[in-house]
Amino acid sequence: MSLTDEPRPQPVDETKVEIKPYTAPAGGWGSVRSLIKSFRREHNPVSGSSVLLKQNKPQGFACVSCAWAKPADPHVFEFCENGAKATTWEITPKRVTPAFFAAHPVRELLTWRDHDLEEAGRLTEPMRWDSGTDKYVPVSWDQAFREIGAELRQLKPEEIVFYSSGRASLEASYMYALFARMLGTNNLPDSSNMCHESTSVALPKTIGVPVGTVTLDDFKKTDCIIFFGQNVATSSPRMLHDLQEASRRGVPIITFNPLRERGLERFTNPQSPVEMLTGSSTRISSQYLQVMPGGDIAAICGVCKALIDSGQVDHEFITEHTSGFDALAESLRNISWPQIERESGLRRSELETVAATYAAAKSCIGIYGMGLTQHRNGVENVQMIVNLLLLRGNIGKEGAGICPVRGHSNVQGQRTVGITEKPDLVPNDKLREIYGFEPPMKKGLNTVEACEGILAGTVKAFVSLGGNFVRAIPDHDRMEPAWRRQRLTVQILTKLNRTALVHGEVSYILPCLGRIEIDRQATGKQAVSMEDSTACIHGSWGQVEPASPHLLSEIRIVAELAKATLTNPIVNWDRWASSYALIRDAIERTYPKRFKDFNKRLFQPGGFHRPLAARERKWNTKTGKANFTVPDSLITDPDVDVRGPDVLRLFTLRSNGQFNTTIYSYDDRFRGIHGTRRVILMHRNDIERLGLSEGNIVTAICAASRPGEAPRQVAGLRVVPYELPEGSCAGYYPECNPLLPLWHHAKESKVPAAKSIPVRLIRT
Repeated sequence: MSLTDEPRPQPVDETKVEIKPYTAPAGGWGSVRSLIKSFRREHNPVSGSSVLLKQNKPQGFACVSCAWAKPADPHVFEFCENGAKATTWEITPKRVTPAFFAAHPVRELLTWRDHDLEEAGRLTEPMRWDSGTDKYVPVSWDQAFREIGAELRQLKPEEIVFYSSGRASLEASYMYALFARMLGTNNLPDSSNMCHESTSVALPKTIGVPVGTVTLDDFKKTDCIIFFGQNVATSSPRMLHDLQEASRRGVPIITFNPLRERGLERFTNPQSPVEMLTGSSTRISSQYLQVMPGGDIAAICGVCKALIDSGQVDHEFITEHTSGFDALAESLRNISWPQIERESGLRRSELETVAATYAAAKSCIGIYGMGLTQHRNGVENVQMIVNLLLLRGNIGKEGAGICPVRGHSNVQGQRTVGITEKPDLVPNDKLREIYGFEPPMKKGLNTVEACEGILAGTVKAFVSLGGNFVRAIPDHDRMEPAWRRQRLTVQILTKLNRTALVHGEVSYILPCLGRIEIDRQATGKQAVSMEDSTACIHGSWGQVEPASPHLLSEIRIVAELAKATLTNPIVNWDRWASSYALIRDAIERTYPKRFKDFNKRLFQPGGFHRPLAARERKWNTKTGKANFTVPDSLITDPDVDVRGPDVLRLFTLRSNGQFNTTIYSYDDRFRGIHGTRRVILMHRNDIERLGLSEGNIVTAICAASRPGEAPRQVAGLRVVPYELPEGSCAGYYPECNPLLPLWHHAKESKVPAAKSIPVRLIRT
């Protein structure tokens, strides 16, 4: 098929589905072959190769995929397999033009798979849904902004949601948040609400900062690493370089994870000629504990209990810097080892070995991902890691600290510049002083609350700065019909996705420049900035020509929407959209300590870290100290504790062939699954016990429900034997999202509890 041929969805050929074990390490020739396949699929082997050499480099561009840190002295190839996929995916020569929409009504496009929608190519012109033809039709930029502004002005501010996905720059995010607040709302949910909001709630209470305390330099100086619930090879592969170097120094890396993930076992560095030629690899985890999904509190309690019982805690640090130790110690004394073993799925001897290894280390880093945050007790999971680190003074010193691994490339940075529904996290006095308006002080809607508002009909407009919200959220079968009842939906996108197709009464697609594209404005080429997982700020320059002359930057789109909607004359939106340095000056005025000399330091090698008091053992908490906390329960889901011989605990996964809702392919190399994503991974004993066989097709039904609710189910899942704890099972996100009730979320943070869903399986 030539590039000019009309793109068509390709049906899944079940005869080509192949399930076979993958025995090679992460990285190595498997990554190289996958990258070559990505180049060929997107028809850009020459341009893609040259662009990748500038990825995560000084004067280059920041990866559009994960948020892992960028070193001051980068590797020759400072990109990973998934980062390269994200780049080739964005700079594809394939285009979705008005002719595409003229040929395909929305009702047809809704039958396409997620992969096929994005694979069709880059959006080229603004489009508006036409109810008469059920097609998106071209609309001029001026008309789109004018009509959207008129619709927004007809609604109450609290009826409008401004969502952002985590890829938008600091500059665009700052403007977007300011626009929403000037309109009169704090309805600014973002993708953090679906992943690391548990972190943002837990850490301020315990150590006084909302983000991790670790820098890249700490990896070079640490004596121990403890890993919880994060698949490094899929979610942040460049971290494998830091883990490999630590392992070679003899640093113990202790992993708690339900699945044995290849990237946490062995790694062959594709940048090492010796390893590539010899097939050698580096051991990553020195001890691997397959904890029961949701058993992390129990497991960490076991390690803490062993440390306290043996007296291997830092009493000097605890006395000087912490509060609440005695309450934690008393609680752990009252918890029995049989309780811990039952809830964690681990043996006492295993946890005592972890405690002994940890106690022998002078410094330790605690790393975790959504395997901890996406639980009913997700906030307590994070607090337990803090407890573990505080017991031996492992926050606020070299080689130590807590390290939440963020997903989207700037999801952490968006929060730093005001994307939050919580008014107490915003410098409202500064906003009053600088812009002369009264910021709204009522708490806005987070992701779950926005969904509840859509279901109730109180949310009537949804503006999305990137992302694929409808596909990412729980309860698809309830949410999609409710979504269509909204008056207005606006999607600012680079590629087509399902959220743009499940439209409101009035709907617009506004195509924007991607980060890798050259952004030319009235004052010349523009750079943007991001914050990585280590609270380090980096600049980024676009490298390739835009996919279409009709595209606008995210910043210009936000500026035009604000101009069409607001009447506040203090902000010169046009000046900001013409010179992004002026936006950075405004960010610095609003957050002077975080962004001192912002423009001067934008391209500082390795970026610049924003100040974090906990790194200096200054605790901005109510007690003035770092706080130990006592868990309420060892049970992962105390309010939805559905048990029984036929109930399994489902946790959702990302594959090697995806990034969040973007599906690059239907292969998951590391798990040996090829040609499909509709699988359910199970322990062989559970398969036999439930009367199933490998390859059976089953329907998964959520075992937790409230009165009057229709059953939540996902059909057509292929049974695949896999090494994971008995009593649990796993399936892919977002395919399994319909099983997740909207109300099944973390206490306090309201993060959807996707890592522990009680399900029953029925053979079909």
